[in-house]
Amino acid sequence: MQVRDNKLQLGGIPAESLAREYGTPLYVYEDDVIKRRYADLCESIAHRPLQIHYACKANSNVHLLALLRAQGANIETVSPGEISLAFKAGFAAQQVIHTCSNMSEQELQFLVEHQILANLDSLSQVNRYGQLSPGASVSLRINTDLGAGHHAHVVTGGPGSKFGIHTSQLEQAKETAAKHGLRIVGVHQHIGSNILEESVLIEAMRALLTTAWSFPELEFVDFGGGLGVPYRHEDKRLDVASFGQQASRLFAEFCQAYGRQLKLLLEPGRYLVAEAGTLLALVTEIKRTPFQTFVGVDTGFNHLIRPAMYGAYHAMVNASCVQGPVETVSIAGNLCESGDLLARERRMAQCREGDVLAILNSGAYGYAMSSNYNARPRPAEVLVGAGLATLIRRREESA
Repeated sequence: MQVRDNKLQLGGIPAESLAREYGTPLYVYEDDVIKRRYADLCESIAHRPLQIHYACKANSNVHLLALLRAQGANIETVSPGEISLAFKAGFAAQQVIHTCSNMSEQELQFLVEHQILANLDSLSQVNRYGQLSPGASVSLRINTDLGAGHHAHVVTGGPGSKFGIHTSQLEQAKETAAKHGLRIVGVHQHIGSNILEESVLIEAMRALLTTAWSFPELEFVDFGGGLGVPYRHEDKRLDVASFGQQASRLFAEFCQAYGRQLKLLLEPGRYLVAEAGTLLALVTEIKRTPFQTFVGVDTGFNHLIRPAMYGAYHAMVNASCVQGPVETVSIAGNLCESGDLLARERRMAQCREGDVLAILNSGAYGYAMSSNYNARPRPAEVLVGAGLATLIRRREESA
């Protein structure tokens, strides 16, 4: 994004122009940011073969999936619906890896029918998948007792996590796999979301590699995702170059000792798309009470639930007047809910009714987690770059 004449531009286009043309609220994604993040990650990791499986639950717009596929990405899915979107975006079955907990018989059968490699998450899944597809190749999602993340709701490893086969149950998992002739060709873990310390990611890699020794037929090790982005100005950006160097060295040492070169898999989601996205909203009214000032906008937690669900912080800019007299305001959504506050007591340039507010870093878990609460339709989505805008999802006409 850029600022020109004190107005925010996205992909070379004024945010106000996008809001006028496509209406608000509006999700806008900058294609060059997605391409740059993908390239940075690939270039930071020297190990080959390397497969980057985009975790599409972060943002499953089929146009963004196709954009990442064109960059060379594979894909990670968590539902049959996401697999269908992956196929629609042009991914082949062998480019998909599937991870989910509590899979039904129908979902397991869907994976078998479409020849999708699964990271099996429980002893039950190993047994049921083996019954459906004896002799197949599978991967196991392992809980190594490590968990991390920006909020308790996104910690996906450790003693309290619902995810993965605990290390104490791996022998039982192997016995069950052997009974059905399953080949365990991969091991997988995912410890949590939005991790900004590379040392935490490396520690998790070490833990998984310690476990990987006991599997003699591995073809790959999947270290999951969790790579974070800075949401606050004071947040330290993940040093992806340092992470890549350490990860490459650690995995090279493991492969040499293991006796053959294995594939290194990663499943970034937020890291690739969060900073590319901006949610534009119209300032509908300014309400000044004896206690505080509310800037009312035409969106809410039905379109961006992260502040309400996680207490998440999103930087916000008055796209119509980036620099100006500053005041302390709370950004209030238009839902009939007291908790529909997108920001509390935020210092920013004064807003006027009719201005466009930009909610930054909204490309991950924004539209993907949106709803029709209060019977309000979901917004349109636009992809921008080099001064051009493309509508990639129409606004819902009604809920």
